[in-house]
Amino acid sequence: MTYKKANHVASFRFELQHTDPNTGARAGQWHTPHGIVDTPAFMPVGTLGTVKGLLPEQLKAAGAQMVLSNTYHLALRPGADVVEELGGLHQFMNWSGPILTDSGGFQVFSLAKLSKLTDDQVVFRSHIDGSLLELSPEKAIRIQEQLGADCIMCLDECPPHDVGQDRLRAAVQRTTAWAARCRDAQKRDDQALFGIVQGGIDPHLREESAEGLLPLDFPGYAIGGLSVGEDPNDMYKTLDFTTPFLPVEKPRYLMGVGKPVDLLESIIRGVDLFDCVMPTRNGRNAMAFTSNGPVKIRNAKYQRDVTPLDPDGPSEVGRIYSRGYLRHLFVAKEMLGAILLSWHNIAFYENLVREMRQAIFENRSAEFRADQLARWGSDP
Repeated sequence: MTYKKANHVASFRFELQHTDPNTGARAGQWHTPHGIVDTPAFMPVGTLGTVKGLLPEQLKAAGAQMVLSNTYHLALRPGADVVEELGGLHQFMNWSGPILTDSGGFQVFSLAKLSKLTDDQVVFRSHIDGSLLELSPEKAIRIQEQLGADCIMCLDECPPHDVGQDRLRAAVQRTTAWAARCRDAQKRDDQALFGIVQGGIDPHLREESAEGLLPLDFPGYAIGGLSVGEDPNDMYKTLDFTTPFLPVEKPRYLMGVGKPVDLLESIIRGVDLFDCVMPTRNGRNAMAFTSNGPVKIRNAKYQRDVTPLDPDGPSEVGRIYSRGYLRHLFVAKEMLGAILLSWHNIAFYENLVREMRQAIFENRSAEFRADQLARWGSDP
């Protein structure tokens, strides 16, 4: 298959609609080939081409606008060639909205024991069958072009948070060099390629990383290397000095974040896009996010509780199903429990960013954050 060389002029446009002058929180619209994304926006994670346990119709009902899938995992199974032959990710997973694919860079961190990293590429030993997957910047772009997502990511190195300064600097330099190779390798003009800013929690390295990427003029920029074990306050401080390095007129994506409080704190600092497995992973493990804080539904005190899970919340699940019934589903190991809480949690996240967006337009994003934190209590 041949593609027109990337220029992105017609396919993508980011419109910054309003910035709260009291905080710097932004509301915008990102125009993509598969629809408009109102920002700030949260993307449910569908690593293998599915958000675990949920139909596309349920995701849309929960308010999801855009979903994320993963290059490394789909390259291993079923293979990028298979996805391409079956019509690309949108047709493959029956999702008509925008899709983002991670490049596999996070797996350099999460699967470090199964990979060998050089300046040229990273070689993974498959966690499925032990076979080798060579992932260079050029290969990462080729796979993502076969998958056909709207937004694709440069291959980067995501180091652990506690490595030394030399290792952090080397990761920044490698990420910058790989970004240039990704830009040169891209052929499709209907995919937005994002550069990824690395640098740990060091302000000078974050600035160095951004300065290396800005001349490449990506249509959007991601902030990587956070939520990998550092203290949340260090993450917030890092965002304080990183987002000012990024272009105002382009979308900003914080990768792999996070808890509801993390979303609010990051939006306040000028971030537009988020993804995280937390809503569905916690849902599968019997933890629900609610208007008044987390609920661990397996707790024995809910056995005879007829109260709806979250009667004042945004999800139909929360308003209809009792805590006693939901607890029963998990105790009985019925799959419906994981489905319902995953659905509910995604609706909670989507409603949170939607309400924050409205608060931004009304210049009350700080008040909205404070009100939510007060309602959630000590464990948001």
